[in-house]
Amino acid sequence: MSSGDRKSLYQFGYRRSPDQDARPPVHHPVVVVGAGPVGLSLAVDLALKNVPVVVLDDADRIGEGSRAICFAKRTLEIWDRLGVGERMVEKGVVWQVGKVFHGEELAYQFDLLPEGGHKMPAFINLQQYYAEAYLVERAAELPGVDLRWRNKVVGVERRNDLVLVTIDTPEGPYRLAADWLVACDGSRSSVRSMLGLDFAGEVFEDQFLIADVKMTAEFPTERWFWFDPPFHSGQSALLHKQPDDVWRIDLQLGPHADAEVERRPENVVPRIARMLGHDAFTLEWVSIYKFQCRRIDRFVHGRVVFAGDSAHQVSPFGARGANSGVQDADNLAWKLALVVKGEAPASLLDSYDLERGQAADENIAHSTRSTDFIAPHSPAERILRDAVLSLARHADFARRMVNSGRLSLPTAYDTPLSTPDEETWEGGVAPGAPLVDAPLTDEAGRAVWLTEAVRGGFTLVAARNGVLPEVPEGVARVVVATAGREAGGGGFADGQGHFAARYAMEPGNACLVRPDGHVAARFRHPTPERVKAALDRACGRA
Repeated sequence: MSSGDRKSLYQFGYRRSPDQDARPPVHHPVVVVGAGPVGLSLAVDLALKNVPVVVLDDADRIGEGSRAICFAKRTLEIWDRLGVGERMVEKGVVWQVGKVFHGEELAYQFDLLPEGGHKMPAFINLQQYYAEAYLVERAAELPGVDLRWRNKVVGVERRNDLVLVTIDTPEGPYRLAADWLVACDGSRSSVRSMLGLDFAGEVFEDQFLIADVKMTAEFPTERWFWFDPPFHSGQSALLHKQPDDVWRIDLQLGPHADAEVERRPENVVPRIARMLGHDAFTLEWVSIYKFQCRRIDRFVHGRVVFAGDSAHQVSPFGARGANSGVQDADNLAWKLALVVKGEAPASLLDSYDLERGQAADENIAHSTRSTDFIAPHSPAERILRDAVLSLARHADFARRMVNSGRLSLPTAYDTPLSTPDEETWEGGVAPGAPLVDAPLTDEAGRAVWLTEAVRGGFTLVAARNGVLPEVPEGVARVVVATAGREAGGGGFADGQGHFAARYAMEPGNACLVRPDGHVAARFRHPTPERVKAALDRACGRA
């Protein structure tokens, strides 16, 4: 598909909303600003939870260029729950092996998912415009999502009980009232600017050229990263495969490069030709960027909530930007739905700020360390870095020090929403950690994944001991027969033993899983009272 074809396919017409003629402003439970992967994921999730949402975007098309391309297993599991995960994987390029080179020599390689028994792969590469298009189509299937293109937010007025939003359109301005406004409008967030919020952190001086080239090549579907390659002496480079014979190339330029000059095709093409050893390619997209590791102090400001790049930004090496943004949406959706429905206090959203703040700090720390390794600040740091790379070919300890971008992993939360273990529990998935997938079979012998069985709401996952555990209202139940036992009573069987091994569960044990797939509590001997207490704690009602 050519870029011209994509423009026509992913361009959307402005349509007038009845809200534009209403006086006073129409009141909506949730308004989301920004129709990128984060805003669309949040909107779809809310609609699936029966919370209507208006999505406003100032453009009339899906963004140009591939932009984010690396989507991690955890993000794919979230999208699978939203109904688009399998489509993403089918279109995407699946990979799990990365190789790091020093000069022309292989320094070391890594495998991001060496074990089997997971529905989703470690990573896929997929152009962001495809991810956004699939989410737009999914949103169109849901009556609870009202997606409005060419609706630009130009004013935000916070009040105690609502937010007044002023929106500009081709037919003039209008206003909406919202119980909650969620800003998913990117690193240059207009909502953040309107509220005068600082975006504090570090902007690194080194610049990188990012280019998508279309070509036929026999490179394996792996992540290749070079330090000081012969085709780009003294700098670093990255090569990734995308669908449609498109390849992502990143080339370090240094802090003093002229961005406008470097992005010109007559300068980009020779650089890439030196890297590939030929010029049998065409340029699809070119951009220049700097590493940035920044965040706002708080993600929740009254009834205005920030998610994705509007709340935090990291360097692209490690694929922590879009993935952490989608995980923001996953964390926020169930909490916001409970608050909107009056089933949890508004203070529950403080836990969104706390938990996703932990994730942002973790991502920024990893990203900063990667940046320091890729672009050393001094000659002495570069000498140390190069020594580590030379040793990595022969020594395990040095391989662990090599940092070309620690790839995205979900955060295990340490917050008051999780109920600490009351009894000793060796191994397994601890409270606060995300669900780990496992293959199961149902009573008919059909293959089912744990991430498919546990979906959307609070769920008690129990290892069967002959007695079905009782659960309080509002909690679903998934029962797994371990140790070779057959499924029964509507439950599942752990035929391969992955579930028992990964959760360290014996018959009669159980864990309470939150709607976002993080474990809220574990029980040696669950009772309705103990499960209810953990449920109330997770919902901010304790």
